[in-house]
Amino acid sequence: MSIKKIVVTGAPGTGKTVVINGLEAHGYRCFHEIIRSMTAKAKLDGTKKTPVSNPLAFVDDPLKFNQLLLQGRLSHFKEAQDLDTEVSFFDRGMPDVLAYMDYFAQSYGQDFINTCENHKYDAVFIMPPWKEIYISDNERLETFDEAEKLHKNLMNTYKDFGYSPISVPKTSVSQRISFILNELKRI
Repeated sequence: MSIKKIVVTGAPGTGKTVVINGLEAHGYRCFHEIIRSMTAKAKLDGTKKTPVSNPLAFVDDPLKFNQLLLQGRLSHFKEAQDLDTEVSFFDRGMPDVLAYMDYFAQSYGQDFINTCENHKYDAVFIMPPWKEIYISDNERLETFDEAEKLHKNLMNTYKDFGYSPISVPKTSVSQRISFILNELKRI
């Protein structure tokens, strides 16, 4: 069976996680975001006292942090290939790592690019920045203005890898889930 691998992405605070949780409640296999737990751990282990928007400010080796993040998302991708399900959803995809690294002007090697090129998702849904629902917290460190810039980076990165991100309307959670599921029928 060919499993459709679907990314739900977007800048911080756009409603990705609540939609992923809703899809999971509808019985879909969902792979949850791993950066929040990694950021929380980095903050606990780090020495920075001043809040900053870049979670890498809390780690000694930003490249290693991003390699671990990319490998975690790759692990999810590979795990999905062995499932007995028609569709798997991912809260963020591998290209997100590169989009964030570009945003924070961090360099990466060809291995990062190869990982994204050699492991393709079937579709990408992107949540646009939505000021009315945006909330920052202990792991979501970006301002809304930064979130808007990150949205552009995400769009550009996914397009650079040959995707055509599908923009999810700013509506209720149930309407967003219905939109994704209806669009999925065309994929």
